[in-house]
Amino acid sequence: MKEPIFLTPIFQERIWGGSRLKDVYNYPIKSPLTGECWAISAHPNGESSVRCGKYKGLKLSELWNNHRQFFGNHGSEKFPLLTKIIDANEDLSVQVHPDDDYAKEHENGESGKTECWYIIDCTEGADIIVGHHAQTKQEFINKVKSGSWDQLLQRIKIKPGDFFYIPSGTLHAICKGTLLIETQQNSDTTYRVYDYNRRDENGNLRELHLQKALDVITIPHKESNFNPNVLKTNGATIITFIENDYFTVSKWIIKDQLSMKQNQTFMLFSVIEGKGFLETCGQKYELSRGDHFILPYELCNFNIKGNIQFIVSYPSIQYRKESR
Repeated sequence: MKEPIFLTPIFQERIWGGSRLKDVYNYPIKSPLTGECWAISAHPNGESSVRCGKYKGLKLSELWNNHRQFFGNHGSEKFPLLTKIIDANEDLSVQVHPDDDYAKEHENGESGKTECWYIIDCTEGADIIVGHHAQTKQEFINKVKSGSWDQLLQRIKIKPGDFFYIPSGTLHAICKGTLLIETQQNSDTTYRVYDYNRRDENGNLRELHLQKALDVITIPHKESNFNPNVLKTNGATIITFIENDYFTVSKWIIKDQLSMKQNQTFMLFSVIEGKGFLETCGQKYELSRGDHFILPYELCNFNIKGNIQFIVSYPSIQYRKESR
């Protein structure tokens, strides 16, 4: 594979969704309640497909299963990562995700879900929920039963450019007015703890998963520490936010041009701002905000020109080893 793999996203309607995916990215969404763009996804609940080239129309999972050499013969049974853009027009439910061991036992072999968020945009005064104030499981249960959410939940003010790491077991919620890009394990397992007594389209209260949530929530809450690393060149800045057991995630800010070698098994790129060009293997590809693509294994050296910003991710070395 000597060319980038451009992908066509899948859009998910959500009770809390809005229209910013159309307003900001000009995506062809039809519903004013579109909450999620599954931009790079091989999950059966919403699969991206190849947008152009020899494999046009092929689902990402099919490319993964039948042409693993494009991904450095990565040892994971399924594509390991998932990239989303989330438009929270209203508050999402307060929720938690399991780790790999719990999910495999209780969710038919599904992966756990560790994720991270980069805030693309938000309304003034917007916040998110990350963590809680309970010191014991019983204290947590008591506050849930009494509905003492303001005392229980830890809220954090946000601004564009903020980055948050959300390991499995962390109580969290994206809140109203937030547009973000999420990098996560390839999983769709969520346990709702609180949903503001919202009702679905049929008038029913949305399901909660309190017992499973209590099984996996980290109590007391542990703050997630990470130390971004900044690399500057003449024409670009690369901010590596986090490198953990599952993924490495960074922001690339290119003002002029950046020349690199693709030395990972594969790399996921999402254009979050600006325009530019990708040049590799003698070909030139136009890039603009809202494009998503994968640079496969053993691609030629590549060059990116323009005034453009990306969120870039790839599976970490330890995760690649443990997947085999």
